[in-house]
Amino acid sequence: MIKFQASVKAVGPLVSEFLDHQILVLFGMNAPPELAEFAVLHDGAAPAAPLRRGDRLWIDGSEYQILAVGEVANQNLKTIGHLVLKFNGEGEAEMPGDVCVEARPISPIELGTEIRIEEPGDA
Repeated sequence: MIKFQASVKAVGPLVSEFLDHQILVLFGMNAPPELAEFAVLHDGAAPAAPLRRGDRLWIDGSEYQILAVGEVANQNLKTIGHLVLKFNGEGEAEMPGDVCVEARPISPIELGTEIRIEEPGDA
């Protein structure tokens, strides 16, 4: 089951600095300008189901396993399209809004990049 699907509509000028630290910040299209500077803005709707450890994140054709989901990450994604993806390989979220995934290089993020999260076995 696909839980979340979105297309990148804008890439803030500071996104590359966050990517250098293995962090990708997502916001829905209504993000305030000061947050949009370091975020990827997307057109995704509220998730169809809560994100969980073991789900798969896809950035275009690259797949990453979700290792941890912070306690407020699902609510943030549902209400404002906000997600903090940390490509750090950690099994526990450091901050309540974090979603930790495998520590691997992040696929390029540009206009039109497709992002989706699905339950395992859906690929």
